Amino acid sequence: MTKHMPSRDIIPAREYGRKDGGGNAGGGEEVAKLLEGLKTQLKQNGEQVNEFAKSMNEKLDKHGQFNAETKKTLDELLTDGNALKARVEEMEQKLVRRPAGDAQSGAKSAGYQVIEHDEFKEFAKRKSGVCRLDVKSISSLTASAGTLLEPQRQPGIVQEPNRRFTIRQLCMPGRTSAASIEFVRENVFTNAAAMVSEGGDKPESNITYALETENVRKIAHHINATKEILDDAPQLQSQIDGRLRYGLDLVEENQLLLGDGTGQNLNGLIPNATDFDPAFTPTSPSKIDTLRLAMLQVRLAEYEASGMVMHPTDWAEIELTKDGENRYIMANPLGLAGKVLWGAPVVDTVAITAGRFLTGAFNMAAQIFDREDALVEISTEHASNFTKNMVTILAEKRLTLVIYRPKALVEGALVLASN
Repeated sequence: MTKHMPSRDIIPAREYGRKDGGGNAGGGEEVAKLLEGLKTQLKQNGEQVNEFAKSMNEKLDKHGQFNAETKKTLDELLTDGNALKARVEEMEQKLVRRPAGDAQSGAKSAGYQVIEHDEFKEFAKRKSGVCRLDVKSISSLTASAGTLLEPQRQPGIVQEPNRRFTIRQLCMPGRTSAASIEFVRENVFTNAAAMVSEGGDKPESNITYALETENVRKIAHHINATKEILDDAPQLQSQIDGRLRYGLDLVEENQLLLGDGTGQNLNGLIPNATDFDPAFTPTSPSKIDTLRLAMLQVRLAEYEASGMVMHPTDWAEIELTKDGENRYIMANPLGLAGKVLWGAPVVDTVAITAGRFLTGAFNMAAQIFDREDALVEISTEHASNFTKNMVTILAEKRLTLVIYRPKALVEGALVLASN
C-alpha cells in the first residue's frame, strides 16, 4: 500500500509591501502566486486526508487497530491543515487590513474573498477533507499594488508663517462698552504769564479746546466649509478658527499703523504723526543719525521717545553698519544683542514701508480701546448652507484708536541729504 505523507512545505509568511532581497516591493503578481500556492496546498491536503481515511478504514477492517506510524501520519496531516489555516489568517491581516475600506470602494481583495468563502469556512471547522473554491467568483489577483497600499499622511497642517504683531504693544491699552470715544484736546494755549508790579494789571492768557470723537470700528470676515470637514477633523476646525483670528489681527496691525480715518478705517499712528523736521543736518548723515534727530524732535516737543518702528530691511542695514576699520559698530555676529537704538526699543515690522520710520512717546500719544475681542461663530443659517450641508464660520472684533498727542509722534524718511 502506498505510504501517505503530508506535504510540509507550507508557503512561508511574508509581509505584503516589504522589499525583497532584490529591492523590489511585493506587488499584485506576487500576491497571486502566494494565494494560488495556498489554494493548491489546501486541495492537496484535503485529498491526502481523504485518501488516508480510506487507508485507515482498510487497516481497521484487516487488523482492527492503528499502528504508531499511521497515527503519526494522521497527526502530521492535521498539523499541516492547521498551518494552512494560520497562514490564511495571517494573509487576511496583512493584505486586507481594512475590510470596511474594501466594502466602501465596491471591491473585496482576493484574500478577503478566500476567507469569507462558504467552502473555506466549512473546511476551517472540520479541519479535514478538501476545500474547493470557485475561482470564477474571486476577483483578479493581478491588480496593481497601488490599489492596496495607502499613502502616508503627515500630521498637522503646513501653513505660511504668521506675522509677529507689535504695534498694539506700543500703545496704551483700554476697554469700552460704548460705540464711540469722546475726549477733549487742548487746541491752543496762549501763555501771557509775566512778571507784574504791585498793583499792576495782570495779563490774560487764552486756552481753546476741541472735542474729538473716534467711533468704534469693526473688522470681520468669514469662510464657508462643509459640516463633514468640521465634524471629522477637530484639528482642521481649530486651524480654521486660528487663521480667521489671525486675519483679524493682521488687518488690525495695518490699521493701527496706517489707517487714514476715512470710511470705516481707524485713525492710525502714521497719518497723525508730525512730519520729521530735523533741528540740524550732520555731515555724512546715516540712518542712525536720522533716528537720533527724530528722537530729538520728540524731546523738543517735551516728550520722551518710548520706541521706534522701521522695516526689517532698514534695521538689518543699521546692524551691519561698520567703522573705518570694517568693524561692526552695533552688532556682534557671535552674540545676540537686543533690538535697541539710542536707548529705545526697536520694533521691526513689514507693516511699515521700507525707508520710512516712526518714533515717539507711544505710551502717551495713543490709546487702543477694545469693544469686542476676536469672536468666532459657526452657523448653518446663511444662504443655501442648510440644503448643501455647509457651515459659515465668521470672525470679527471691534475696537478704536485714539490719538491724544500728535506732536509726540514723528514720521519720515530714513535717508537725509548731506550738507
